Amino acid sequence: MKRSVKIILIVVAIVLIALAYFGYQIYQSVLGSEPISGKQEGIPSPVSPTPPVTTGIADWTNWRGPNFEGKSATKGIRTDWSMGLKRLWQVNYLCQNNGTASWAAPVIQGNRLVVPGRDEKNDLVFCINADTGELIWMGSYQAEAGSSHGPGSRATAFINEGRVYTFGRSGDLVCWQLEDGKMLWHKNVKDAGGAEPTWGFSTTPLVLDDKVIIQGGGSALVIAYDKLNGNLIWKSMEGEAGYAAAITMNPENNVLLLIYHGTGLSALNPSDGKVLWTAPWATEYAVNATTPIVSGNIIFHSSGYKMGCEALQITQDRYTVLWKNNLMEAQHSDPVLIDGYIYGYSGESSRNNGQFKCIELASGKEMWSTNQIGQGTTTFVDGHLICQDIKGNIFLVKPDPTAFVKIGEIKPAIDDVKNPAWTVPVVANGKLYLRYMQQLVCYKLD
Repeated sequence: MKRSVKIILIVVAIVLIALAYFGYQIYQSVLGSEPISGKQEGIPSPVSPTPPVTTGIADWTNWRGPNFEGKSATKGIRTDWSMGLKRLWQVNYLCQNNGTASWAAPVIQGNRLVVPGRDEKNDLVFCINADTGELIWMGSYQAEAGSSHGPGSRATAFINEGRVYTFGRSGDLVCWQLEDGKMLWHKNVKDAGGAEPTWGFSTTPLVLDDKVIIQGGGSALVIAYDKLNGNLIWKSMEGEAGYAAAITMNPENNVLLLIYHGTGLSALNPSDGKVLWTAPWATEYAVNATTPIVSGNIIFHSSGYKMGCEALQITQDRYTVLWKNNLMEAQHSDPVLIDGYIYGYSGESSRNNGQFKCIELASGKEMWSTNQIGQGTTTFVDGHLICQDIKGNIFLVKPDPTAFVKIGEIKPAIDDVKNPAWTVPVVANGKLYLRYMQQLVCYKLD
C-alpha cells in the first residue's frame, strides 16, 4: 500500500473517531443518561421503630432553603479546612442500576432528610435520618421516564406541615406523610393538560398557603392543586414549561407568584392564576433554569445560551428593565445575593472551566471574575459561600465585592465522580450534604 493511501486512511479514521466521540457527547447531552459511577448498594430495610419527627434550628425544607435565597441559617461553621471535614455518613443506593441518574437535592427537617431516587421502572423517595444516615422509610410508584440526563427526578421536594411533596420528571406530583411515608395523594400534570419539556419536568413544587403550585407546560403551564387532597384549584397560561422553581415577591404589600417558564418570566396572582405581566426571555432551547433573585422590588434573572442576565424593577402590574447584559450566563446554577452583590457561576454547565463572578445588582457592573474554582453550584452559610464544582470538589469562599477570596478547599469531597456533579450543596443544622447520583454524603460542618 502506498504511503499516501495509508496517510489518507489514518486521517479518515481519526475523523470518524472524532465524529463518533462528538456524536456521543451530543447524544448524552440531549437524549442519553449519564451512567452511574462509583459504589452502588442495595436499599436497606427501614429502621424500626419509626423515630418521631423532630425540628431543627436551621432546617432546609425546600429548594434553596429559607426564603428561596440559597442561604442556610446554620451558624458557627468550621472555616479551617486544612485537615478536611469529618464525614459522618454516606449512602450509595439512591439510584439503582446503571441508567437511573437522578439529580434532586435533599430537604431536611430535624431528623428527616427526604431525597428522590430511581430504579429501572419506579420513582423512589427516600426518607433518611439526617443525623445517622439510617433509612426511615421509602416510597415508590411506577413511572415511565425518558432517558435524557437520566429518568430520575430533577425537582427538589418540599416539606410543609407534616407532609412532603415530590415531583418526578414524568410529571407525577405526590404528597407523602413525613412521619411514615404514607402516600396521601398522587396526580400527574399531563392529566390537566401538561406537556413534558425536552429534559423532563424539573420545577420544584411551591407550597403557598393552601396550594401546591407547579409548572405543567402545554395547556396547563402553571397549575395549582389543593395541598391537602390534590384537587385542581386553577390552571393558567399555555406554553413550554421551564426548569426553574416558582417563587414569590411582595411589591406594594401584594403577593406575586413568579414563574420562569420556557419563554419568559411571568407574574401571576396566586389566588386565581391571573397573569399580571410577562417579561419575554426566550432562550435557544427554552431553558430558563435558574431561580430568579428578589430584592425588594427588583428581580434578577439569568440564563445560558448567550442570553446573559437582566434586572427588572417591579410594581404590582408592570415591570421596567433596569439593565441587561451578558456578564453572567447562569445555565442552571443559581447565584446568591449578598449585601447588594450577586455571586455565582457563569458558563456551560457540563465543562469545568466556567467563571465565578461578582456582579453589582444595582448597576449590573462586574466587580471581578475568576476561573479558579471550575464550574458548579453554590450555597451561602455563616458569612461564607460553599462552592462545588462539577468534579465533586468543594471550595470555601469569603464573599467580597473587591476581590475573590478563597478560604479553603477539599478535593474531592465526593467519591468517583465521572460525570457532572450538578446537585447543589445543602447545609442544614450544622451539616453539609452533597449528592451525586446514587451517593449522598454528610459532613460535619460546625
